[in-house]
Amino acid sequence: MRVIILAGGRGTRLAEETTVIPKPMVQIGGKPMLWHIMNSYARQGFSDFLIATGYLAEVIEKWTSSLTENWKVATQFTGLETQTGGRLKQCVLASSGDRFLATYGDGLANVHIPGLLAAHKEGRFIATLTAVRPPARFGVVEISNGRVSHFGEKLQADSGWINGGFFVLDKAISDYVHSDDEPFESGALPRLSDEGKLGAYEHFGFWKPMDTLREKMEFQELASQPLWPWLNVVDETKH
Repeated sequence: MRVIILAGGRGTRLAEETTVIPKPMVQIGGKPMLWHIMNSYARQGFSDFLIATGYLAEVIEKWTSSLTENWKVATQFTGLETQTGGRLKQCVLASSGDRFLATYGDGLANVHIPGLLAAHKEGRFIATLTAVRPPARFGVVEISNGRVSHFGEKLQADSGWINGGFFVLDKAISDYVHSDDEPFESGALPRLSDEGKLGAYEHFGFWKPMDTLREKMEFQELASQPLWPWLNVVDETKH
């Protein structure tokens, strides 16, 4: 099954790194983020990749041409200004097969891909996303009559679910993307949800995006651990 990776954005919130390389090529522990994403899929048996490129596409194309891993890797230039919906649609239409995996090029998680696939098939959805709890960043303040009655660290479990990426998509997803300049998140996904054709796989394990320099440095610290947390995959359906 082909894995589509969205790697064409400009990454402006990580401008310290992305003036000369696209964000998926930012290095974590001596390897590009893109390599870590691909490696996490390949370790679960999915090693056929199509990388949707745009901004500084030549950097990714040069890197993929020098890979020594036993992966099948192709790139597709999807335009400089194309939004996520358009990039996905172009890659789906350019690929054979009726079902795909897809993710963003700027985050890692220890999602159990076979469990995600099983949930998608069982629900008979056109698309299934991985729902995650956002990392807790701020202290929670409880107020009573103008006074702070409690101040403490916000627990991740207290937060609502958000789209963590790591999708399963049927070929029919292309019918729900109406143009290249339409974000997947505000176009196709709400349309699918309105029709009851969008599934959610609840993921309770590791998930982390890399949007800022601070998050990049946090990834560097995690990469110094003997076992990278995004590779510590557990079948959550058994818990």
